[in-house]
Amino acid sequence: MLLVHGIYDSARSMGIMAHWLREQGWEVHTLSLAPNDGGCGLDELAQQVGAYVGRTFQKGRKIDLVGFSMGGMVCRYYVQRLGGERKVERFIAISAPNHGSWLAWLSNKPGCVQMRPGSAFLQALNTDVEPLQRVQFSSIWSPLDLVILPAKSSRMPVGAEMRKWVVAHPLMVLYPGCLWAVAGMLSKPRSAARLALKSCDAC
Repeated sequence: MLLVHGIYDSARSMGIMAHWLREQGWEVHTLSLAPNDGGCGLDELAQQVGAYVGRTFQKGRKIDLVGFSMGGMVCRYYVQRLGGERKVERFIAISAPNHGSWLAWLSNKPGCVQMRPGSAFLQALNTDVEPLQRVQFSSIWSPLDLVILPAKSSRMPVGAEMRKWVVAHPLMVLYPGCLWAVAGMLSKPRSAARLALKSCDAC
């Protein structure tokens, strides 16, 4: 499994999730994207994910992918545009700006421009979600998110979905309820995952 962090962060920010998942029995890897501040396009960062997968995991082995915030969009590009669909079994996006965030207007850096609502980058990905349907795709988001604005931008019309009432964006990879949600999604066989987890308000 590979965990991919969000903007202004590094592999260290996924450390608690990585440690917890390892205790549950998973093999977990993390990487640090560079630059991590939106200074290059998310498509370029996705190439770093592809390169890491290529040199770390045995050829032909299916992996699980978890992307948080900007990392969720980087992973989406890898799956949808760089052939990741052939290498990924399960892909979980946590608080990803799938339809953009208004906060991205605060920076003119290439990666931030791509995360603006209505950007050409997002329009292209969102009009071709079929590759996501060829992996076991799930998303976790919070209606209280103040970084993904509007919060519903994280929602996707495909895959399974779980809603968590977490008050701070960074807590999405620290909150025990989210950790258990990730573990549950990783444990479900494909057939079950397509039926479960839709808008789970009680979790």
